[in-house]
Amino acid sequence: MKFNVSPAKRSRESRDATTSTRKEVQQCANQERNKDSLNVQQKRSKKDSNVNLKKSTRTKVRTTQRFPKNAVIIRQPRTLEYKYILAPMVGASELPFRILCRSFGAQLCYTPMMIASEFVTSPKYVQDNFQTVSYDRPLVCHFAANTPKDFAQAAKMVEPYCDAVDLNLGCPQRTAYAGHFGSYLLDDKDRDLVVQMIQAAVKSVDIPIFCKIRLLDTYDDTKRLCTQLYQAGATLIAVHGRYRATFHRKGPGARDGPALLDQIQRLKEEFAPSEFRDRLLVTNGNTITYEDVVKNLEETKADGIMSAEGILDDPALYLERFGSREEASKQTIMVEVKGGRSYFDSSHDSILKLGEGDLGEKNLGDDKSTFVDLQELYKAADDKVQMAGEYLTLAQRFPTSMRTVIFHSRRILKEELTKYQLMEECLGCSSIPELLNIIQKIRWYQLNPSKFEYDNEKSKQEAEALERKRFEEGKRKRYEGRMIRKAKREGKEDIEFYLRQGAAVPTIKTVQKLKKLSKEGQLKLWKDQDHSQHCMDFHLLGECSRGRGCAFLHVPCLTTNMFVESDEVAG
Repeated sequence: MKFNVSPAKRSRESRDATTSTRKEVQQCANQERNKDSLNVQQKRSKKDSNVNLKKSTRTKVRTTQRFPKNAVIIRQPRTLEYKYILAPMVGASELPFRILCRSFGAQLCYTPMMIASEFVTSPKYVQDNFQTVSYDRPLVCHFAANTPKDFAQAAKMVEPYCDAVDLNLGCPQRTAYAGHFGSYLLDDKDRDLVVQMIQAAVKSVDIPIFCKIRLLDTYDDTKRLCTQLYQAGATLIAVHGRYRATFHRKGPGARDGPALLDQIQRLKEEFAPSEFRDRLLVTNGNTITYEDVVKNLEETKADGIMSAEGILDDPALYLERFGSREEASKQTIMVEVKGGRSYFDSSHDSILKLGEGDLGEKNLGDDKSTFVDLQELYKAADDKVQMAGEYLTLAQRFPTSMRTVIFHSRRILKEELTKYQLMEECLGCSSIPELLNIIQKIRWYQLNPSKFEYDNEKSKQEAEALERKRFEEGKRKRYEGRMIRKAKREGKEDIEFYLRQGAAVPTIKTVQKLKKLSKEGQLKLWKDQDHSQHCMDFHLLGECSRGRGCAFLHVPCLTTNMFVESDEVAG
């Protein structure tokens, strides 16, 4: 099946295309859709959609590049391919990171989670949360929703700019409980609502509707859920092989345990001979290296694989699908990079000049494609400094939140930042130029090892900070255990009830307000702002006289740059 190409004019610069897309989506929000005017012949039947999704046509790409004789040319698909997928991540699968991952082998990318009710009512929300360009395809728009009307309308709004729309049924965040979306829609009482949302979206658009779920308490429950989603019209289901409420679980299927791939394998096996044999099942979990990717696909027999944690640390996770290093050394393999390339030059001069001009942008910004030797891609993938620099180049061109930029920089450069004791400096950055300066330092130290002097005192402070963090995490887990047991003793249906009381992390602004109030006013504001799980003295005085004996949480203030991975990467 061939899907809609982006309506953005192909000859425009990327930034213009992004602006155009946003404006058109906002206009789309204010226009009434006359369904009767749709050309019936353009509508695809469910059967055709399921069959044709598996087909791939290789469209010729216009390029002036000359290729070496006998070179293998690998062109990226212009249709919806789904085998190697970048997962939806709140605040982490934004446009710059999607483009980076695509250049290193990701076929299909999901947007971060967007709230459907806000998307259909607020042009500003659309502008702040939906960013794409014409070559950011194939793309899946990922929504959290809890009404059929909102989900269907949001799907209609993004239909011209993506290749599928996904309903988030896997988010385990506590905010998902408060907003009644994500994995908290998987209880039986909400099953009719979920089915109605899928059906409404299927009727509203001519592109496929996907779902992302987590495992339910039993395999039979999970299979029944998938069956109902397929019956409602879902074309693809991505299954995260962990349970919804994992904070009180241990071992396989828990937050820190391995994903239960055997359940995904069983689902695929049992659906294969059924009426849903043409529907797609994607596996999610246990993918840190490309070897994991291959093993996961072989074990589950899934139609595709989705990665979040693994691809955050290594955006080139899927690169080997184009060919092994050995194959690349024996034969010229040219790989198409959509939208041109930012830069694939790891030379010392290039790194030091980052941010001083238009380095890396001469070929980026339109819908042209550049073909890059696979050996060159491997070289770029091996150089984390270069990869981080490439991401920052993209982040400069397609602005995103600073905390997201810091988060990706920290994940990509974790080893280098730790080795050269620059992690805290990275986390404290307030601009991309500051991050580029850190990259320059790392490259300088790599090229001049004798110039780096290890600071033992700084190392001691970092070790103490890490030990405090681990202690607080342990205290948090013990607290969660006590509150869950209390809820169970009281027979509460919601075992997270007490965990939601006073859980909000204080902000710097709140602490500044507190310092101006009386003790009575401070206690009232602390409770009103839902901070009762946190130690007020720790925030007001910078320390707590009770130290480790304090029963309250000692968590740093929430800042614009703070990225809470356990909460946000789960989207």
